[in-house]
Amino acid sequence: MTLVLGGNIQLTGFRDLDPATLVIVKKVVGNFVKNVSTVTAFNSLNVTLKSVHEREKSEKYELHAHLKTDNKVHTSYVVERNLLVGLDAVLKKVEKEMRPRE
Repeated sequence: MTLVLGGNIQLTGFRDLDPATLVIVKKVVGNFVKNVSTVTAFNSLNVTLKSVHEREKSEKYELHAHLKTDNKVHTSYVVERNLLVGLDAVLKKVEKEMRPRE
């Protein structure tokens, strides 16, 4: 049930997606990791997907992101109707938590 990308990226609950959406998810996550690794020492990322409200044309997705760096674990979650919008939002939230407060 878990897809492993590059050894340190895990996508849990994404296996049931159609292949076209899965390609987009992998690209979004890969670009996020590339951007984060330029800012801090990146250890691993785990993104978990749960379908909360399964109805035709009215699904809700719950996404959790756990980003591990050398000195801390950063987490975030979001519930969204659109999977890709939710994925973008959860990754932006975890990135915002990772950055030092100014």
